[in-house]
Formats: sequence, C-alpha cells, structure tokens
Amino acid sequence: MERLVSIVVVTWNSAPFLPRCLDGIGHQTHRNVELIVVDNGSSDGSAEHATIRNETNTGFAHAANQGIAAAKGDFVLLVNPDAYLTPEYVERLLHGIGDAGAATGKLMRAVGTQIKPTDAIDSMGIRMTRTGRHFDIDYDTSGEVFGVSGAAPLYSMAFIRDVSIDGEFFDEDFFAYREDADVAWRGRLFGWRAVVVPDAIAYHVRTVTPERRRALSPAINMHSVKNRFLLRLKNEGAYLALRNAPFELFRDFVTIAAVLTIERTSLPAFGWLWRNRKRILAKRRAIQLRRKVSDRELARWFR
Repeated sequence: MERLVSIVVVTWNSAPFLPRCLDGIGHQTHRNVELIVVDNGSSDGSAEHATIRNETNTGFAHAANQGIAAAKGDFVLLVNPDAYLTPEYVERLLHGIGDAGAATGKLMRAVGTQIKPTDAIDSMGIRMTRTGRHFDIDYDTSGEVFGVSGAAPLYSMAFIRDVSIDGEFFDEDFFAYREDADVAWRGRLFGWRAVVVPDAIAYHVRTVTPERRRALSPAINMHSVKNRFLLRLKNEGAYLALRNAPFELFRDFVTIAAVLTIERTSLPAFGWLWRNRKRILAKRRAIQLRRKVSDRELARWFR
C-alpha cells in the first residue's frame, strides 16, 4: 500500500495563487494523500478552502504546527500557496528521501499568480554561512544538504516527532521566516540528515528576498531581525560561536547599525529578545541536552 502523505498548505490572503497551487496538488501521481489547508484569518476568500480556520493571523509557524498536529500521514509535505508541484513531485521525494528526515526537490523560481516558471533556481536546500546567515542554494546540487526550504519540504513523521520541543515542530516564537532553518539546525544537532532530490521539480514565487527588503512590511523586517538572533541563541554551541565570531560579530554590528539608523521599525526585535530571554534559554537547554552531534562535526556546513 502506498504510504500516506499529509499535505499541509498555510494560507493568508493567498486566494490569487490557490487555484494553481491546489491544481498541482490534485494531479500528483502519488495518490495516497490527505490535504490540510490552514487559514490564518484571511479576508480574501482563501478560508473557503480551509480545513482549519484561525480568526487572526497566528503566524506561519503556529498554523503549520496546527496542520501537522492534524496530519495522519507517515510523511508531511508543506506547500506554500505560491508554489506549484509538478505531477511526480511527491512520488520522487518519497523515492529519494531514504533514511533522511527531510527532503526537497528542485524548486525553480516562478512569477505571477499563475506561478509561471522561469529558468532561475529558487532553492535546492539551505546552506549556512560563517556570518550566521542562511541562504537558499540557488545552483544545481544533489545529495545531502544542511536543510530544506520551507516552500515545499517533505518531512518524515519520525523526524517531526523527534525534533519537536514542548510539542512544537516549528518554534512559534519565530512567527514567520527562518523557522525552516531553525528546524534544519535542530535536526542536524539531533543526528538527522536532509537531502535534495533534483528530479522532483516544483515552482515557487519568492517575494521575500534581501534585495527587496525596503519594500517589505515593517513587521516582516522586524521578525527577520529578531529571528536571525533567535536562530543562533537556541542552536549554536560554544565551538561554533568562537569559530564564527569574527564573521558573526561584524554582521551583527552591520545589522544593529542599520536598525538604529535606517530601519528603526525593527527596534522592537531587541526588546522582544530581552523580554523573552528566559524562555529562549529554556529552549536552548532543552536542545543542547539532547544534541547528538558536536559543533566540530557541524562546522563543515558553515562556510
């Protein structure tokens, strides 16, 4: 019998993209799937497709966790509403994931509400840098990667259960953005692998990019600043912190200077980190006590 895959789509005013997105899901060659749509208080009709409805925008991380909690599958595939899966996407990911905890296909950049493909690679996984930043791999690669992008990742339910902390797979403190890198890093600490399956093709419209930062909403940019520090505070051990310090501290200085001068709407990020320091440290302790892989082993991924 085919393994059940639970497909979770989180929507927030995503109505223009949903017909194309849901069409791709509906034409998968792997037929044993359940579809769970979690709506985050949309006002544009997106909620008409919802399995789970939230009255307000509770954040991507919380809504995705709701979908995962309702999932009955052996695997969970998250699909952004601005993504389109080619028909064999699920089937090929299942074939390629092996004993890894997470897998992604080759995501090509797309444009418009019809999710029309371009020739540019959007993501073939996540790579880490010594500045503490993470980027999508936008070039051809195969095999093992540090982690997978949240646009269309497949996670095994065993992985989800193992890396969850206090019942949360995605840390809801992230609200939105970088939560996929947080899960990737935690998975690495707990001894899990992530892979890219290049013949599984999907298309993704990416709206949040560094070059578009000034056009993004203040709330998005604030969470981006908050989450870059939250990511390291939870996951980075002493060895990596010392090894990467010259690079991370310089980048931190640039970030703080920018917030103090040209992006003052992101100042609340630092207040949030201070007010919630005890909860952050508690999560850090829970992660570090369960880690199976040393920072020295992980250092090869930070370059």
